[in-house]
Amino acid sequence: MARVFVYGTLRAGQSNHGLLEQASRLGACQLVSGYVLFNLGSYPGAKKSNSNHAPLYGEVYEVDSRTMALLDQLEEYPELYTRELVETKYGAAWIYLYNPSVAGLPQISRGDWCQR
Repeated sequence: MARVFVYGTLRAGQSNHGLLEQASRLGACQLVSGYVLFNLGSYPGAKKSNSNHAPLYGEVYEVDSRTMALLDQLEEYPELYTRELVETKYGAAWIYLYNPSVAGLPQISRGDWCQR
């Protein structure tokens, strides 16, 4: 089992949440600093940042290896998104980070895809 922090279309009520139907939702969570969220059109992308930005809002799920493989496929890991471990209030969790350049893309200043 692994934990994953989701911040976009995998969150409850969003278009890809069905991929987490076998997962255990641990709860809502926010990463206080270190990330900035961009609007890529029909989905978001988070990037690491040294600047002070709004918290990154999301949810943490516990997933099995089959679900993790489905998430890797959705996120086109490791080409489109990379992933790294982040510390959450539920313990260490994987976060998917957008790989390509975000030059010219709009930032989601509140850090919450669901409140964009």
